[in-house]
Parts: sequence; structure tokens; C-alpha cells
Amino acid sequence: MAKKGTSRQPKPRVHKKELIRKVLSVFQAESAQSFNYRQMSKRVGDIRDEPTRILLTEVLKQLTNEGQLVEESPGRFKLMRDFGPVLTGKVDLTANGFGYIISPESEVDVFVSQKNLRQALHGDTVKVQLFAGRKGARLEGQVVEVVRRARETFVGTIGISENFAFVIPDARTMPYDFFVPPQFVNGARDGQKVLVRIVEWSHRAKNPVAEVVQVLGFPGENETEMHSILAEFNLPYKFPAGVEAAADVIPGEISLQEVARRRDFRGVPTFTIDPADAKDFDDALSLRRLENGHWEVGVHIADVTHYITPDSVLEKEAQQRATSVYLVDRVVPMLPERLSNGLCSLRPGEDKLCFSAVFEMDDEAQIFQQWFGRTVICSDRRFAYEEAQKVIETSQGDMSLEILTLHRLAQVMRSGRFEKGAIGFDRPEAKFDLDENGKPLSVYYKENKESNQLIEEFMLLANRQVAEFCSHIFSVTSQERPGKGKICVYRIHDRPNMEKLQMFSTFVARFGYSLKISSDKKVAPALNRLMQQVKGKREENLVETLALRSMARAEYSVDNIGHYGLGFKYYTHFTSPIRRYPDMMVHRLLHYYLTGEGEKPDFLKLKELCEQSSDMERRAADAERASVKYKQVEFMSEKIGQTLDGVISGVTEWGIYVELNENKCEGMIHIRELTDDFYLFEEENYAIVGKHTRRRFQLGDPIRINVWRANLMKKQLDFRLAE
Repeated sequence: MAKKGTSRQPKPRVHKKELIRKVLSVFQAESAQSFNYRQMSKRVGDIRDEPTRILLTEVLKQLTNEGQLVEESPGRFKLMRDFGPVLTGKVDLTANGFGYIISPESEVDVFVSQKNLRQALHGDTVKVQLFAGRKGARLEGQVVEVVRRARETFVGTIGISENFAFVIPDARTMPYDFFVPPQFVNGARDGQKVLVRIVEWSHRAKNPVAEVVQVLGFPGENETEMHSILAEFNLPYKFPAGVEAAADVIPGEISLQEVARRRDFRGVPTFTIDPADAKDFDDALSLRRLENGHWEVGVHIADVTHYITPDSVLEKEAQQRATSVYLVDRVVPMLPERLSNGLCSLRPGEDKLCFSAVFEMDDEAQIFQQWFGRTVICSDRRFAYEEAQKVIETSQGDMSLEILTLHRLAQVMRSGRFEKGAIGFDRPEAKFDLDENGKPLSVYYKENKESNQLIEEFMLLANRQVAEFCSHIFSVTSQERPGKGKICVYRIHDRPNMEKLQMFSTFVARFGYSLKISSDKKVAPALNRLMQQVKGKREENLVETLALRSMARAEYSVDNIGHYGLGFKYYTHFTSPIRRYPDMMVHRLLHYYLTGEGEKPDFLKLKELCEQSSDMERRAADAERASVKYKQVEFMSEKIGQTLDGVISGVTEWGIYVELNENKCEGMIHIRELTDDFYLFEEENYAIVGKHTRRRFQLGDPIRINVWRANLMKKQLDFRLAE
């Protein structure tokens, strides 16, 4: 008899081990099927009592955790043996809601339907269970675990009703709207752009619950849109107060003791060349004739690591940002303004601390000696690129001897680079004339002229020689890193994808160009010849764009594979520490190898920092492209209804992309707007073709369009065919 005040807990009608046996026997008998809780409860004995129902739920969860079952979708289970191995990779989510898992463990991407993504989002690192597919079928699977979220916050436009709000995300790769309860609206007003963070997302809910963490402003306002772009790519646009305060207390004076420790170049003719609107000057050149008739060329780089010490708040902020971000109308610096535009900037007429690479060269740019170390300089003149270009073209002006000599040496080095296998892509850079409110008045494209090449060649020289020096001066034991070798932070660029190049070769043949690429060594000279042949032609931009897409992406690494595009066996980034964190790492490595002072190189730590820097560089580049696209759409919104000429720059199953001849802005003609026929996509021919008329729209074809719509929210231009 139970004691007073207690109640007897009813027991399940079946023992747990027996229930596990029954459940597994059902799955084994119908291994191709998946079952939910209700279906399984009927198959194992039509369970009706509550204790046994609870036990069945526990059994299904236990078998899933043990790997005998897999939860195919929320509440539906399937036997694991109908699945293949588990891979780890990153999610590439499409606007349609399905995705692909890109994994180094698989040669092909794994397709995952929307229901099998199980709340994995674009960029997330996940574990994916492969389906046991038929021979020849595409590789398909389902996400079984989200290992790491790529981001915590999202940008969108909020719509507020009486009892709740929804945020529609800006990103096409985010297929879910966010549900925002009233207590999480945090002052946002209907129609504003906001930054939200997911606070809850149950497995049974289609939409995540989110809270507004920042109100960005109303759409269409320049500040709102630029801040939205930064927030969308998880990039900061202001410094924490503590970081600004740490920069403000750094002493600005250079002591006599510090000067005495350095090589003094203050009496040597020195200058900087930068864009006209630049404020952070992190590199300078000096030149003087030596007694033996050779030239001494100094490449002087701002000594940022003199002011920023390891483990400081400034160091941690620089690590996290990793790069400055260049949007159309602003620079979001890696370092606070006191450092980037003040203490470290090599402004004319001011003594500045540098880390320098000094070369003794003859008139043929042959190097006889080199020296690396800390210096003090005083720049005599600040040139804009246009000013230096005028000196080169007229042979007259301030410091003409120095500029003309360095120009001649730079052209010798440039010719030598291309002879040895460098690839030359001189892509024009989009620039906008903006009014005081950020509205684009005109768009133009900046060319790479001889003054740009002058700076480029000497920066390449310094980067290459520093990388080779660091690689050869210091060996470490196998206990300090996996395998013997040298520790350095390299800028690497892998060999091109030969399959993509073959497709590219087939495409350019349509224009009458021949691209012979029988081996890796043949690629560079073949591409350089092609770039010269298309220069000034209407297809130039298109051909260069497609050529770049066939190449690998450069990144930072502690494992050196060389830089294919530049044709260098050793290469690093040493010359821009004000705006790139890897350059700061290289400065510290070089100082350690020269003096033995400072922190001993840590392979695993540097590897992690290289990965962080590469990731942030990609985000910054994506944000820059988004800002350019936004301004292009804003600029073209004033041209609705105009008829313009362009070239087909892309072909997809949903339409054709057209790049306009006069300003290189790109828009799309949706396939549904081609109403004269039913069009089919021919991927192998880069074309869409009318089923009945055989009318063809092919990549590279000239085309005449009407500007139809400009959607600033989506950064999208819509065109229609001109009548």
C-alpha cells in the first residue's frame, strides 16, 4: 500500500530493450521508409498509454544519438544503413532554398534539398550524411549537425503589425523571414532596415525568432544603405570606445633614443604616390646614386608594430578586422584614425618610423645587395597618381629625376616579370562622382597607368624579397610545426583549373581568338597574348572577367605553394600594414628573424590568423562589390526608359545579363520577358535558344536594351529588349 502523500508512477507496458528490438525490426523490414512517431507507435503494438509513448520517444532519440537512425526531417526517422559516410563542409545556399555542401572530403559538391538542410544557413559549417545513391546519380545528402554558424546577425526590412513583426532579409541566400515578438522590436519603426539576431529556432518552426539589435535607418538613405552593406557582411563601421581611447594615449613624439636605434634616411630624396583622396600613406620610395654608379632604392613602409603591441586592445581589434574596407563613398579603416591617418601615415615634412627594404640596383634593375630593418624617414613630397603620371609623360616637375629613374627601373622589372610567367590583368576600377548626400552623378573607370605601375613594381619587389629572406633564414624543428620547414606568412595563389580554362578557350574561339593551354607553363603567356589582343575591343571586359573566373583565388597561408599569377616562388604582403593585418604579422616575423627579439613564431597561431585574414578579405571584397552595385543601380534609376547598347555578359536558365557599353553597369533581362518564343538554356554553349524560332542569345553578343526597373532594395537592374 502506498504511503500517504505519494503516488505510484505507472510503468510502460513494455520493457525498453524489447521496445528497441521492435523498433529496429520495423525499420529493418521497411528500410527504404521513414516513420514519424505515430506511424511507429502503431507498428510496434498500437501504443496508447502515456508511459509507453514517452518511452518510445526516448528510444527514437537514443537510436538517433547512437547513429542507428537518422532524423530525416523534424519528427521523421529512417534507418541509417541506407546512408553513406558523413562529410564536413560549408553550405552554399541558393535563393531557391536548396543548397550544396562544399567539402574538401569530396571531389563534387553535395546537393541538399531545403527540407534536408535542417536549418543550416549559407556559409555554415555542417556535417552532412550522404544518401546511398544510384550509380551515376548526383551526390545527395542531409545535414545531421550544424558545427558552426557563419554569422549571428542578419540585415532586413521590418514590417510591424499590432501583435508581431516580421523582418524580410536583404540577402538572397537567406530563404527565411524572421519572426519578431513585440518585446524584441526594440524601437524599430515599420519599413526601417534593421539588424536582427536569432534568439530561438525550434526544429518544428519554419521561421526563426529574432530580436532587433540595431536600427539602421530608412531604405534609400545613403548612410542606411552603406551601414546595411557592412552589417550584411558582418563588418564593423565604428571602433569601440576602448579602442579609440587606447589609440589616443599613444605618444606622438619620436625620442632621440628611438632614432639612434634606426637607420636614418631623412636626408635622402623621398616621396609618396597615392590616390588623390587618400589619407593613409603607408609606403614611400627613396632614391640616391651611390659612388659605384648603382642606385640605392628604399621601399619604406609605416612601422605600425612599433605603436601596436601584442595582446593590446588595438592588436586584438586589428586581428578581428584584418583589413580596411573600401566602399564607394568611404573607407572603414583597420586602425583608428589617430594611427591610420596620423602617427603611422607617411605625411610629407614629418619624421616617421618605418620598416624598410633597401636595394642596391644597376640600370638594368639587377639587385646587388639588399638590407631589411627599421628606419626613420621624412617624405619630401606627396604625389597623387595623376601628378606623378604628368611627370612621367612630360619629364618635368618636382623630383623628376627620382620619378623618371624609378619609372624606368619599374618598367624593366615589369617586362622581366611577364617574361618569367606573370599574368597581367589590368581591370579598370569603377569610380563615382558623388554629391554631398552620396548620390552618384556619374560613373567612370580608373585605368592602371605608368605611375600606378611604378609603385606596384617596387611593392612587389619588397614583398617577394622579404618572403624569400624569411623563408631561408630560419628553420624550425618538427616539434614546433607539422614537418620541417620555415615559418612565414605567405600570399599564395594556386594553379588554374584546367577544365575551366578549356571551357574558356572554347568560348573565346567564338570571337576568333586562339588560347593554347596544353600545360600550366603555357597558360600565362597564352593569357597575356589574349589580353593584348582584346584590348580596346567591345568584348575586352567580358573576356577578362571570364578569364579571372577560371583562376584560383589568392589567400594567406603558412604553407607556401608560390604565387602562380605573379610567377613568384616566394611572395608575401609586407607593404601595407596600415590596412592589412597579415603585413603586421610579417613585420613581426622579419624583426624576430633579424634581431631575435619579440615573440617566437607559432605555426598554429599564424595558421589560424591567416585563415581569419583570408576570410575577412573575402568579406571586404564582397562588401565593396555590393556598394558598387548599389551605386550603379542608384545611378541607372535616373535612366529608366532609355535605350542603350550593351553586350551579353552572362547567361543562365532564368535570363541573360547585359553589361552596358557606356558605363559597364550590369542588369538582367528575365527569360519570362522574352515573349516571342519558349527559350531553353544551353549551358555548354553559354546561350538560351528559342524552341521554335531558334533565336539565340549568346554570351558576348551585342544587344540593345531598354532600362526597365531599378530595385535599390535588391541592388538589381531589370532590362527589356529594345523594340
